[in-house]
Amino acid sequence: MEEYVGELWDRLITGAAEKRHAAVAVKLDDIAKSAAIFFRALGGDPGLGISAAPAVRHGARRRLLQRVAGSGEKVELSWRDGEVLRLPSQIDLFAEQALNRDLYFWLVALAAVASDNSQPWIIRNQLATLATLERFPGLQSRYDRLVEAVIALRIPPEKLPADEGAQENTIRQALQHPGTVDAMTLAARPFQPVPLWPHPHPPVSAAVSGATGAGSPEQAGRAATKKSRRKHLAQRTDVKEDKNGFLMMFRAESLFSWSEFVKVNRPQDEEDDAETAQLAAEDMDNLTIASDGKTSAANVRFDLDLPSGAADDTPLGEGVLLPEWNWKKQVMQPDYCSLQQLIAADAKPCELPQSLKNTANQLRRQFQALTPTRHWLKGQQDGDELDMDAWVQLVSERNSTMPTSEHGLYRAQVNQERDLACLLLADLSLSTDAYVSNHTRIIDVIRDSLLLFSEALTATGDSFALYGFSSLKRSNVRFHYIKGFEEKYSGLVRGRITAIKPGYYTRMGAAIRQASSLLVQQKKRQRLLLILTDGKPNDLDQYEGRYGIEDTRVALLEAKKLGLRPFCVTIDTEASDYLPHLFGAGGYVVIRNPEDLPKELPLLYAQMTR
Repeated sequence: MEEYVGELWDRLITGAAEKRHAAVAVKLDDIAKSAAIFFRALGGDPGLGISAAPAVRHGARRRLLQRVAGSGEKVELSWRDGEVLRLPSQIDLFAEQALNRDLYFWLVALAAVASDNSQPWIIRNQLATLATLERFPGLQSRYDRLVEAVIALRIPPEKLPADEGAQENTIRQALQHPGTVDAMTLAARPFQPVPLWPHPHPPVSAAVSGATGAGSPEQAGRAATKKSRRKHLAQRTDVKEDKNGFLMMFRAESLFSWSEFVKVNRPQDEEDDAETAQLAAEDMDNLTIASDGKTSAANVRFDLDLPSGAADDTPLGEGVLLPEWNWKKQVMQPDYCSLQQLIAADAKPCELPQSLKNTANQLRRQFQALTPTRHWLKGQQDGDELDMDAWVQLVSERNSTMPTSEHGLYRAQVNQERDLACLLLADLSLSTDAYVSNHTRIIDVIRDSLLLFSEALTATGDSFALYGFSSLKRSNVRFHYIKGFEEKYSGLVRGRITAIKPGYYTRMGAAIRQASSLLVQQKKRQRLLLILTDGKPNDLDQYEGRYGIEDTRVALLEAKKLGLRPFCVTIDTEASDYLPHLFGAGGYVVIRNPEDLPKELPLLYAQMTR
């Protein structure tokens, strides 16, 4: 009974203290795609991703009920850095859903306008507001409504101490009449957060995968679960040498929080509860990361999934040195990556799996309709036989008052050929080891897709090649040969497809450059570079985030200049965050159900090349 009453009291006080409107809340996940399009349409950096901002403590004065309830200490404010635009994970400040949505798009518009970061915070935001309203005057009415709604939620100046009241009046004047405030005298306490403006001092998040090379291939695995857009503030710390855990000389229930890293001996057969760990991480202000090189899961992953030198695929020829675009320095680095072409050493000829034969037969029948056929061209000056339709029309015109036009009186039979070549480049990184169902991994889906794709294209007679890729830093880009353009599709090719397995990471730019150099040698009218992947570019070194995306984008632009047509097929549910920047609006497709990929891929190819 006591717990029940306490729970009711907590809900009552918290509900009264936090004037939130959950029923009309707008979540970032719901508007992320529209916000990204809006941001780029307003001239924002096309390579900037959108992510949820972590909640941070603001330190400003709170209302009495908030202090009683212990709420209102944190706030989610927007800011942008070189890689992402961070927005609140959800906005429920206002009683009108339209206002909550308008606040999202106002923050996006403000971020799309360049501002002078050297100016003080209050001046910088006034200038950005004026520039945004000048460039996009249609936002004026929405801004006025937002300012009115935000001011109504703030603590009135007369209820604050004198210094804080003066500070609040300055902020209100800057919101209502931007450009009229030259400076702001800071009070003893921080000012109340301003939802219409970016964070005054954005926290700096340490990259989890830096250029130090710390990490393990298991970090590349992406579980086939719904991902959160929220990003945590993080820092690195050195591992303490104490190997005996810790000794508590106090009562554990007296602890209110525990944020310091403690090295605890943990049994390796303990079951991991990912959901519990995720909930615990959501409650932490900062995540502290330590690397001691002794991650047991990484050791198991190396032993089971990554090939040893003796069991690795066979190298084909010498390695190839390839350039890489350095986005941070805005320069092309020549001979920066080393790519090695490999072929499966243990591949044996095999038949098509029984589970795919019915689908393969159906695809072959559909694709036979695309095979080259002979057809008649009418109205020719010479040809195989007379064109009776043209002859009748000519006689009719001569017997009438209409002027006679020139006609070709013959028709000729010609071959209708599909003059195209396709190179399919499959992502074979370690993330493909994740499960998409209880019994199927991503690599299994890719394997079936390559088999059915080959069966379908063999029915049309189109020239095609199959390659896979993965990487382990710039010195080890692995380019797997599965089928060349001149090689006939056979049981040996099926054996190589069956032998593919998850590799390392995804240095996509180098793989695209190598694939482009092979495809451009095909003297065909249409040359399609089809990229099959399950996630964004990444690697252990600096090839992460914006760096990897920009190098991949430059590689794709190079391919287009060579007359190639790149197209991406992905099963990454977050692909809309970065693929429009890489391939353009019509240059990719997202397969929502990964298990449908084997059937969808050949049909997608047929639509693109019809």
